[in-house]
Amino acid sequence: MEKAKVLFIAQEIIPYLPESHMGTICRYLPQGTQESGREIRTFMPRFGNINERRNQLHEVIRLSGMNLIIDDNDHPLIIKVASIQQARMQVYFIDNEDYFHRKYTTADKANKFYDDNDERAIFFSRGVLETVKKLGWPPDVVHCHGWMSSLVPIYIKKAFKDNPLFSDTKIICSIYNDDFTEMLSADFAKKVKLDGITNKDLNHYQSGSYENVMKGAIDNSDAIILGDEQINSEVLRYLKESKKPMLEYQPMDTYIKAYNEFYDQVMGVSK
Repeated sequence: MEKAKVLFIAQEIIPYLPESHMGTICRYLPQGTQESGREIRTFMPRFGNINERRNQLHEVIRLSGMNLIIDDNDHPLIIKVASIQQARMQVYFIDNEDYFHRKYTTADKANKFYDDNDERAIFFSRGVLETVKKLGWPPDVVHCHGWMSSLVPIYIKKAFKDNPLFSDTKIICSIYNDDFTEMLSADFAKKVKLDGITNKDLNHYQSGSYENVMKGAIDNSDAIILGDEQINSEVLRYLKESKKPMLEYQPMDTYIKAYNEFYDQVMGVSK
């Protein structure tokens, strides 16, 4: 039987960014999933505070070179890769000079939310999917972590629905306590739109609030995992009303096993 393929799309992974709950999960979950006998690919943004020399990032020329058009502007997509040797796993980084060559992640030194975080999320989500297409690697499960990956579900379910690589893909979104209080740009929905995405599909994105971004992710996911014990109350209410399959918050000593059993459940694999 062919190994199941799991694609991890993460906003944070240690040791590339400072230690965090999300970053810790996204470091050890792919390793544990690979050790359970599945194939994995792992992606994150190449934020400017990632030390390329210390972490030995290098560009993957065969995957780089395409342009993504966002709001009528071309943005070159650069793919880099690094290895976590002790885990025997690679991490791919989505890079672009305009979006990611800054010293911080989603807010500047004064903790001011970047004005173009909407476009950075769009670029990251689309960049991952375009790279997976180039790899020719059809994931059975796509597991998204962090709001910056929250557009992946709508792109797979709507814009890429006719692509055979994603035709059988199940999407799981982990929701964390990673709220932002600012609003993404007023024309966020217009920027998100691609062929295959209707105005009705973009209903949530007319308002670029954290709550609406996550509601859109819930609508287009097959299942949800609560990545933190406490998450945004409005998002939790919406999730419960959606009746989507949900895995409650799991303790750190058992989450890898629980998540992988949930993957089987979502894929319809009987043990």
